[in-house]
Amino acid sequence: MKKIYILSGLGADEKVFRYLDFKDLDVTFVQWIKPLANETIIHYTQRISEQVLSKNPILIGLSFGGIIATELAKIIPVEQLILISSLKTRAEIPFIYRLVGQLNLHRLIPYSFLKKDHALNRWLFGVIRKSDKDLFKRVLADTDLDFLKWAINIIVTWKNTHLHSHLQHIHGTKDKLLPFKNAEKAIAIENGGHLMVLDKAKQVSEVLHQVINIKTT
Repeated sequence: MKKIYILSGLGADEKVFRYLDFKDLDVTFVQWIKPLANETIIHYTQRISEQVLSKNPILIGLSFGGIIATELAKIIPVEQLILISSLKTRAEIPFIYRLVGQLNLHRLIPYSFLKKDHALNRWLFGVIRKSDKDLFKRVLADTDLDFLKWAINIIVTWKNTHLHSHLQHIHGTKDKLLPFKNAEKAIAIENGGHLMVLDKAKQVSEVLHQVINIKTT
């Protein structure tokens, strides 16, 4: 059985994967660590890599977790890299995000507003069901403000152009944060939003097992 390490979305933990069916997969959830002041993504990734104890594992990254998983795959051997609702390279970052990063406008973002549970945030993340709204509210409340500021800076300034040799990308066609049109050669989840691991868990689970089996059989 292959060892799988999973990185959640920005500031979230394994709760967002509560509806996914991992069947008999050997799964470990990587825990976010607090970034140091002005820490680079390379240095942060090296520190978080200490949680990956198995050789040649499969990495799964959701949203921002996909960015860190991509960087992890550069410094440790991994059998397969699977991204969900995420980005493969800088070219897939929406132009407006890249422009914000170039002009340092993200420094002006009212980050406390991003942590609030309101209709705009729920719309952006595609959170519709009542049960998911409650979970989303808890995730926002648990997100560390310093981590949020650091991570957004990493996202809008990410420079990656490298594609892992065994990469699969699963993306929702209704993702408002990271539009599907930017996700080159991604496996589509119809009507999936950014947090489709919640309301499209069955479809995402099926695709996950398909791509893992393709690589490991």
